[in-house]
Amino acid sequence: MAPARPTTGRVSLVLTWDVVFYLGCFAFALISALVSEFYGYRIWGTFAAAAYGFAAAHSGWLLVSARLGRARRGPLGSRWCGIAVIGLLAMIVPLAVLVIRRLTGVDWLVTPFSWAAQPEVWVIERSASLLLQHGTPYIDVNALGRAPEVNDYTPYGPVMTVFGLPRALFGGTPLTNALTDARWMFALCASLCVIASLRMLKWPRIPVLSAQLAIACPLTALTWAVAGPDLAIVGLLVLACALAATGRAGWSGFVLALVISAKLIVAPAAAVLAVFVLCRRRAQAGQDDTGHGEKPRDRRALAWFVTTLVTATVVLHLPVYLVAPDAFVEHVIRFPLGMGVVRSPAASPLPGHLIAETGSAGRVISLVLVAAAAVAMLVWLVRRPPATGSAALLRIVVGLGALILLTPATRYGYLVYPLVLLGGVLAFRAAEQGLRPPRSHPGATSS
Repeated sequence: MAPARPTTGRVSLVLTWDVVFYLGCFAFALISALVSEFYGYRIWGTFAAAAYGFAAAHSGWLLVSARLGRARRGPLGSRWCGIAVIGLLAMIVPLAVLVIRRLTGVDWLVTPFSWAAQPEVWVIERSASLLLQHGTPYIDVNALGRAPEVNDYTPYGPVMTVFGLPRALFGGTPLTNALTDARWMFALCASLCVIASLRMLKWPRIPVLSAQLAIACPLTALTWAVAGPDLAIVGLLVLACALAATGRAGWSGFVLALVISAKLIVAPAAAVLAVFVLCRRRAQAGQDDTGHGEKPRDRRALAWFVTTLVTATVVLHLPVYLVAPDAFVEHVIRFPLGMGVVRSPAASPLPGHLIAETGSAGRVISLVLVAAAAVAMLVWLVRRPPATGSAALLRIVVGLGALILLTPATRYGYLVYPLVLLGGVLAFRAAEQGLRPPRSHPGATSS
């Protein structure tokens, strides 16, 4: 029997959501274009407002057509049309414009209204040059001969330096500087991780809502154009989950080691994926037989995951730590926690920061809330261990979301992590539904 077509009411409801979503994105982009203190944000906002405006108008046209009973065919009749325009006008075009603008030499100025790239781009490229020259991407902020400032810090793990190596190795001319801008490397990494994940998941039919959350959301598009490291990290995190979901525990541990060795904020994902690796086979075995022999294999998979994760993490961190241990601790641990010589400027008005700003007691309360959230996550993992990739990703979404909302030093831009991963949850669910065997009925036979 052919599947029933969605009713007009359901289609109207979905398209109404599209209109509301894109109008909200349009408002965000327009405000960014008009009032942002950052040059890159204003350029992005100008292009993005046009993209989101088109997507809203297109969705409105589809909505009116649906209510009139006129089904639209072809590319213009697809909800993916708006996503494609956003990808072009709100991501690729502004990034190209800002890369070219950056060639005028506006890095390191104390004038945000002239920055064609956010400071993390310059810092990561500088860290690569430092690594090649001194064996460590971290400078001693106490030996500068002047008071240290925020941009002297490299608050990332050593793996993040890799994205700046093309510029350090091949830059120097306008053409090579444009081609080796670290943002291209971030975008390439994120894209390749998504493609590899979808391939392992047998190319599922991606829901439009998944693309809206993971790609079309303003936080994703803006990050793509003006910065980018968070997208590379979240792409690698999705890849690690896809590897675990398809039984590649060792490779999952290795990719997760790369993620943690680039940005420590995602370290809590290790606990989720470890439990997932342990429970995945057992849950599958429980669907059809008693699962004899699965427990030893589960333990071997977990051991392989943990061994690879720990070994790779140590190997990636140890060389740069041994070169300058004090600088490593100052940049990677103390500064992000707000305990460095210079205080981290991460101060978005999220609950954890607002509570911490009330005083020393507020800071203690904020840290207690973070600890309570961690305990709650561990209880959730123990009582309801994830058995599918989507379930594992959902727990990572909740864990990272709680950490971002409750930690004292945070940025609203970090919300790109739970948003993109939530889109990944929907994509993984689509893949799992496609691979799920049909439910048997009494009297049915299978060949």
